[in-house]
Amino acid sequence: MPKREFQPQTAELPTQHKRGRLRFTDFHLVRNPQGGCTVEVELEWTDGVRVTGRATGQSSEVVDLRIAAEAALKAIAIFSEGALDLELIGVKHVRAFDANVVIVAIANRKADGPQRLLGSALVESDPVHGSVIAVLGATNRVLGNFIATR
Repeated sequence: MPKREFQPQTAELPTQHKRGRLRFTDFHLVRNPQGGCTVEVELEWTDGVRVTGRATGQSSEVVDLRIAAEAALKAIAIFSEGALDLELIGVKHVRAFDANVVIVAIANRKADGPQRLLGSALVESDPVHGSVIAVLGATNRVLGNFIATR
């Protein structure tokens, strides 16, 4: 029996049905001498539109993760102009399989999708940055559906 080689089918979708995604473009964490911190997360849409979410709070190793996740959720809320109603349930930095992982749990308070979202990110050196990546991973499908119907 002769071998057949796999030939992938690449059909281009019509422009109006292409799905895009928000890109994570910038991240700033500033700690102040009074023990607080401010995190800014910038996301960019395909046509160059940039949105920035900002969150502040008292700084600690654990709380900084939460502040960064909140900043990412605020950027998503700004992008969706309030159409997405997402709330951070929790964020956790764990050691698993000889790697550092940040896990986030998010509540989706809109009825048109999953009510609980979970995201994770492997982190090598910066768990605070990893919490933003975990939020984007958790919200990827909900954001994709929002963008597709926009």
